[in-house]
Amino acid sequence: MGEFEVVGTEGLQGASRALVLCEHASHVFPPYFGTLGLSEEDRLSHVAWDPGALDLARALAVHLAAPLVAGRVSRLLYDCNRPPEAASAIPERSENTDIPGNRGLGPEARAERVDRIYRPFCAEVERVSAAARPLALITMHSFTPVYFGQRRDVEIGILHDDDSRLADAVLAEAGPDAPYDIRRNAPYGPADGVTHSLKKHGMERGIASVMIEVRNDLLATPEGIERVSAWLNPLVARALDATLPSLPAQMAPAREVR
Repeated sequence: MGEFEVVGTEGLQGASRALVLCEHASHVFPPYFGTLGLSEEDRLSHVAWDPGALDLARALAVHLAAPLVAGRVSRLLYDCNRPPEAASAIPERSENTDIPGNRGLGPEARAERVDRIYRPFCAEVERVSAAARPLALITMHSFTPVYFGQRRDVEIGILHDDDSRLADAVLAEAGPDAPYDIRRNAPYGPADGVTHSLKKHGMERGIASVMIEVRNDLLATPEGIERVSAWLNPLVARALDATLPSLPAQMAPAREVR
């Protein structure tokens, strides 16, 4: 795969109360991996990435003055929100789309994907966490409005695992008059295996964590992305204020990043 960077970081300038992740930010298939036997249409579709999620994550990170760690390859090569032992980390099928290049991979081929994509992503999250010393983790995703032929009415999902502190605060700040259909652990939840990043990069460090899922038809235009960001970003900031202790009293100076 040469020198292709599978993960990138933006906005790391020192200590920050939050760290933003976007695991499914890219639909890129580096030449090393080929196309997995997929058409161009499939490689650009929602099965290969989360459309609009990176734009939302960037806007949120800027609003919070937080670093952003984002994946730079398609989740069909390896889904960095899944542990290596999960079959869905390298899916043979995603919704109605077969992934020929993932079918029947042996242990060595799977281990190579883990080493080339998942481990570098986790190492970068570790590096940024050591430098920024965040008190909260926010992961940004988008989801398709129609799944297996069924329309989804939910527009924004606020997901959590056992630690619901930050999710509770986001939902409380949204209140009953939110301009979007916003729900807890929808359209996915812990039982669907989607909280790996929350557990590994948030709960294992003892920091508050939440996953935000936005229906991707709301993000189909720059205007839509701006509209969602304008509502969501200050809401998340207020939720952080309500959840976290006083930042200056809790955070030591960030370590130098090399």
